Amino acid sequence: MNVNEFWREFLASAKLDSTTTYIECFHFDLTEEWANKLLALVLSGQKRATASSLYTCEREMGRIPQAGDYSIVTDWDGNPRCVIQTTAVTILPFCEMTFDICKREGEDESLESWQAGHRHFFTEEGKMLGYEFSEAMPVVFEDFEVVYQQEGTAQTHRRCHV
Repeated sequence: MNVNEFWREFLASAKLDSTTTYIECFHFDLTEEWANKLLALVLSGQKRATASSLYTCEREMGRIPQAGDYSIVTDWDGNPRCVIQTTAVTILPFCEMTFDICKREGEDESLESWQAGHRHFFTEEGKMLGYEFSEAMPVVFEDFEVVYQQEGTAQTHRRCHV
């Protein structure tokens, strides 16, 4: 199913106006392995947040995410798998991130492992997008909920909180 069909099915299931838009369609991470692992964590309910560099948000989306925004999450191959809705946005320097915040990403058992993984991610992403990671770099931490998902060919619908 292509992204447009997936989005139309979501809008119909959620009884939202056809003019409702999403801010981005994306997969997590920079590798196929991690993109699909993180997607699985989202679909299982374990991953309820994501962290991005402020630079990436401004460059790729043209703005900072806001509560109420919808996004489509795909697998590595670009197949739409779920719609998430942003519930809260926190912007902090990387060095001020706490485990109480970052544990909502559902990926790490400690602040140190979160920092190591994200330090690597932001360094690699920065090389691709033209920014340099620093400990003071602003991180956009986005809490979300899955409001629609597709598993294989069967679909699960959840009522949206609009």
